[in-house]
Amino acid sequence: MTIGRSKSALLVCTAMALLAANSATYAQDAASQSSGTTVLERITVKGKRVVPGSVADTPFATETTAAQIEKKQITSIMDLGRTQEPGVSFNRSTGSVNIRGLEDSRVLTTVDGIPLTFLSDATRGATGGLDTFDFSSLSAVDVVRGADSSRAGPGALGGVLAIRTLEPEDLIGEGRNWGGITKFNYDSSDRSFSPSAAIASKIDNTSILFQGSYRKGHERDSKGAVDSYGATRTKPNPLDYDQYNLLFKLRQELEGGHTIGLTAERFLQDKDIDPRTLLSAAGNYRPGNYTGDDGTERDRLSIDYKYEALEKDGLIDAASASLYWQKQVKLNGYDAYRFNSVIGPITRLNDYEQNGLGLIGTAEKNFVTGDLNHRLVFGYDLYTGFAEQYSQGTDNCSATTPTPAACANLHTNQADTPKVDTNRIGFYVDDLIDFGSTGFSLNPGVRFDWVEHTPKMTAEFDRNASNPSLPAGFSDTAISPKLRAAYEVNDKLEFYGQWAMGFRAPTSGELYASFGGPGTYLRLGNPDLESEISNGFEVGANIGDDDFGGRVNLFYNRYKNFIDTKSLTATEAAAAGYVLASYPQGGITQNINLDHARIYGAEVSAHKRFDNGISVRTGVAYANGKDTDTGAFLKSVAPLKAVVGLAYDTETWGFGVDWIGVKESRGQTTTTTAGPTTTINYLKTPGYGVFDLTAWWEPEQVKGLKINAGIYNVFDKTYFDYSSARNGGSQPVAFYSEPGRSFKISLTQRF
Repeated sequence: MTIGRSKSALLVCTAMALLAANSATYAQDAASQSSGTTVLERITVKGKRVVPGSVADTPFATETTAAQIEKKQITSIMDLGRTQEPGVSFNRSTGSVNIRGLEDSRVLTTVDGIPLTFLSDATRGATGGLDTFDFSSLSAVDVVRGADSSRAGPGALGGVLAIRTLEPEDLIGEGRNWGGITKFNYDSSDRSFSPSAAIASKIDNTSILFQGSYRKGHERDSKGAVDSYGATRTKPNPLDYDQYNLLFKLRQELEGGHTIGLTAERFLQDKDIDPRTLLSAAGNYRPGNYTGDDGTERDRLSIDYKYEALEKDGLIDAASASLYWQKQVKLNGYDAYRFNSVIGPITRLNDYEQNGLGLIGTAEKNFVTGDLNHRLVFGYDLYTGFAEQYSQGTDNCSATTPTPAACANLHTNQADTPKVDTNRIGFYVDDLIDFGSTGFSLNPGVRFDWVEHTPKMTAEFDRNASNPSLPAGFSDTAISPKLRAAYEVNDKLEFYGQWAMGFRAPTSGELYASFGGPGTYLRLGNPDLESEISNGFEVGANIGDDDFGGRVNLFYNRYKNFIDTKSLTATEAAAAGYVLASYPQGGITQNINLDHARIYGAEVSAHKRFDNGISVRTGVAYANGKDTDTGAFLKSVAPLKAVVGLAYDTETWGFGVDWIGVKESRGQTTTTTAGPTTTINYLKTPGYGVFDLTAWWEPEQVKGLKINAGIYNVFDKTYFDYSSARNGGSQPVAFYSEPGRSFKISLTQRF
């Protein structure tokens, strides 16, 4: 499908979506003025709170509430996956979320339904942007597992991490017109402290919320003990960081079930790094003369709309929309002095930015045809924006005669990727059909997506040392259907199965990045890449209730056009217009599509709560992935993980113990040696089992106060987190280990 003037098309679609939603909801108001108030009956997904029309409105989603976040002292995505969500992990080396063995742009993260972009400067190592929120500002986290783009949209091949921020009603108790909460956390694993506060007030039909948090800390600890410089160091590099998060919400309730509002968010994190692994007493970089910098920012403004019908017989029962502006920035760089090659000061600052406007929304209608009860949801996702990358810096290359050979590698004051305009249109229709009182239901759905990337030549990209020409644009469409069937035997047993397709278009970096130059090496994007496509099959069951129950999921996903990188042969380089011999340092690598890959696995969880206050819960997550053409295993797929928890709770205090067990990873450790340096290309992490001990107390003498504390890795075991450690590096293995015994304490005061 070809869409010619993309911005005009996007504006027309935006206007149509707004007109359809608003006209329908106000038409319902006109039709229902003379009727009495009726509470609508809704079809709900068994076992969890459902936000109608949301991506988490599926039995494949699990919810972690604010109360659970507080009890487990969850302050990061790593904490979320430690015991609460065993199938979720966080790759600290790339800043990406991993669900069911996929990460980076293959897992979708949303904040209040607004998609976040995984920022990937493919040539400078500035990646991340998905953890740009503070857990103290959240009301809940939903994890949706599986390759399903029918509702979530492009990028949901592995699943969705859906973040929900606080609303005024989360703080204002029943019968009150204001409420607040303050928190203070301390974490010994990175010696961080984080105060936060939130307050909300409601006057008549107007609600307002302010939330803010600050976190200051240092490097994350490990079991490494060698505090040296250079290649022998195993202790973490010293690091200081500051983090700020601000959230503001204004909500105005109007007659007829309408609510309009304004949301503003700002997140900022800045790290100062002393990279002692790169330094030596007589080397090019020496102690005290190198400071690294890493930063992440996100800003968001949105106009929000929500509608809940007061009558049954109108055109629409519920609707929501957010018109938003969002800016994401990822920075990294350094300020140093060279003592051997190109003697003198050198600075670098690499900047990757995603900036755009979007409109998301849903409309819902419940109706009956014969013996069939329908919940029909229509949704849309419209976006226009741009991505821009730039590297600036200074060095002594231009002031040194003759020019040192090392200067051939110091490409700076250039863009490695052209400015890329991105437009996206998505529409979906989803119908949950309940077959009367039989317990059987069907949920067909289909989504249409169109994505366009348009590269634009800039003066910065024109200065690129590889002298690239402006590549061709990219445009693609996708139809992503799904069909889910469920059978509710009774109120404590439900079986379900689903087939769904997923879709992910290549990122601008995968398409257009170019870094290097003759005499060194070359890293290339590929404007001819095809979009990744997935087919996912899943069966499962929800069993029991909150007191005794569990869930089982079995899944099998196949992927086509999986995007990876490869080193070009001389023939392949010549076909692309390059001479391989001109790049002697590392050859030419380029993004390519793999034909086929597959991941299958299982997730099992169970829980039991006894009348005496004792509770037990367990969870297991297993996945197996490989390239089906070559037989090689997919290294992003984490090994089997199991969690077993035992707790005892009274009305005012409680404690718990968790055991986390992880199997050894697949394959064998691989290394390469260049001169005196040995680099770990893949680290086979050993299996491990660690224990965490947590406790809480609500003193009766201070109303609203709660104290949580925990000791983590109680027996001070050496272990490795596969997601972050698997790619290794040039340090000894102990450098990549996780913290030993550590503790957290948090104080929470509600008003």
